[in-house]
Amino acid sequence: MSTAKITPSATALSTTLKHLTCNLNLQNHARVRTLFTGAAYPTRTLRRTGVTVSLSAAAATEPLEVCVKASVTTPNKLGDCPFSQRVLLTLEEKNVPYDVKLVDFANKPDWFLQISPEGKVPVLKLEDKWIPDSDVITQALEEKFPEPPLATPPEKASAGSKIFSKFIGFLKSKDPSDGTEKALLDELSAFNDYLKENGPLINGTEVSAADLSLGPKLYHLEISLGHYKNWSVPDSLTYLKSYMKAIFSLESFIKTRAQPEDVIEGWRPKVEG
Repeated sequence: MSTAKITPSATALSTTLKHLTCNLNLQNHARVRTLFTGAAYPTRTLRRTGVTVSLSAAAATEPLEVCVKASVTTPNKLGDCPFSQRVLLTLEEKNVPYDVKLVDFANKPDWFLQISPEGKVPVLKLEDKWIPDSDVITQALEEKFPEPPLATPPEKASAGSKIFSKFIGFLKSKDPSDGTEKALLDELSAFNDYLKENGPLINGTEVSAADLSLGPKLYHLEISLGHYKNWSVPDSLTYLKSYMKAIFSLESFIKTRAQPEDVIEGWRPKVEG
């Protein structure tokens, strides 16, 4: 096990990206305004609110302990769990300091199995209690650190939610005619249509919890299907392609993402099993 104290990146402060350009004026308590310049969106404004409150709250917070999977390819690097990245993204976007504990899944230590009997990650310690499951953890963080708000409106929260299961079905498939590719394309197309009407992000111009959940899954989809199937998201899905580029370019995402080689190795058992 290795551990490292993390100070959240400047995602909540300022981010300059190929597809995102943010400007922040803390002295004037201004909102973060981001111009979305992806090809599918001529000019859109993305916003993060409550930054000043978030920073003052985080300053008084001791680092939260969070257990995540360790890399199988590189020592002292994050592993390939998209659910762990979701939690780390939430901590980053809320500017909450955290202390990462990397768990070797090939040799899970006793201390970890005591706090996570099923041997699963992520697990986060909040108010002296270890909390499992990324759904439960992110909800607890939203309640504990409400600024900046990341909650997605209920009517939008399920957008793109079926993509991950369809991706796994296609990745595992060994029969080109079994319909798994079409099932995935149908879900991706539906999400592309959703973004066309409601985007550029799931909650319009607001970075929300739904983006932080779906983004890591799309990252795994892009890498693993490209490697194992020589497959990529069709260029015709312009809104989805722009969405992926924008999310993948966030400073918080870059800081918490797995290495491509870990993603490939992580999915190998499902492909070859």
